[in-house]
Amino acid sequence: MIRTKKIRNLFAAPYLSWAIIFIIVPLVMVIWYGFTDSDGALTFANIASIARPEFMKSLGLSLLLSLISTMLCLIIAYPLCMILTEKKAGKAGVVILLFILPMWMNTLLRTMAWQTILEKTGILNTFLNFIHLPSIYIINKPQAIIIGMVYNFLPYMVLPLYTALSRIDDSVINAARDLGANKFQTFLHVTLPLSIPGIISGITMVFIPALTTFVLSQMLGGNKILLIGNIIEQEFTQAYDWHLGSGLSIILMVFIIINMVVEAAFDKSDEQ
Repeated sequence: MIRTKKIRNLFAAPYLSWAIIFIIVPLVMVIWYGFTDSDGALTFANIASIARPEFMKSLGLSLLLSLISTMLCLIIAYPLCMILTEKKAGKAGVVILLFILPMWMNTLLRTMAWQTILEKTGILNTFLNFIHLPSIYIINKPQAIIIGMVYNFLPYMVLPLYTALSRIDDSVINAARDLGANKFQTFLHVTLPLSIPGIISGITMVFIPALTTFVLSQMLGGNKILLIGNIIEQEFTQAYDWHLGSGLSIILMVFIIINMVVEAAFDKSDEQ
């Protein structure tokens, strides 16, 4: 028994080392810089800087665009996953693969592709002009950032939703219909409640990267729209103010922790 435990600890050592180096140490550094000034003295000024009007505006816009993108991903993914659960496993697997396939490509390249599509003389406007329709100018606007977020993060919504819906036993659905429930009532009282864990997981997996992104807004927003992620990136790479950047990062971590607490609360309620 003791020998088995030692072997297990030996195999766990590389993962523990990886977690310490790439998770715990950076997190400690962010907290240290966030709560200290350039002289190393304890301060809350870096955290309180979020109250600046320009930072509050960026944070509010980040939350708004993240919520819109998350809701759009949910609206698109839920009907798709319901259709896929009714298909044979092979056909559903092909469609899921098509959604996952773009994730194998670098995020920067995927975003550059949308930049080419949406720019003023891009593919979209070229096609619209060809069929004698007016051009659409959404590049460097919030709409373009939302499109980029939905495209990049939609697979993160599809996968947990499909998993949750595919686990619903068909006998439960058939029992509801045998008891006189129509399709809408079956969905509202059976399918939807049973799929809530997948919905919560999908919302978490989409909302967090959407809130913290800076590449999408930088490329599709043309540096004209600053999200909180852009400001943090600029503080680290341009202003070289690691203290302020870390303080703003801690604010984002608070939102992430709140999101995870809500998810954990829903998971506990579902288990009960």
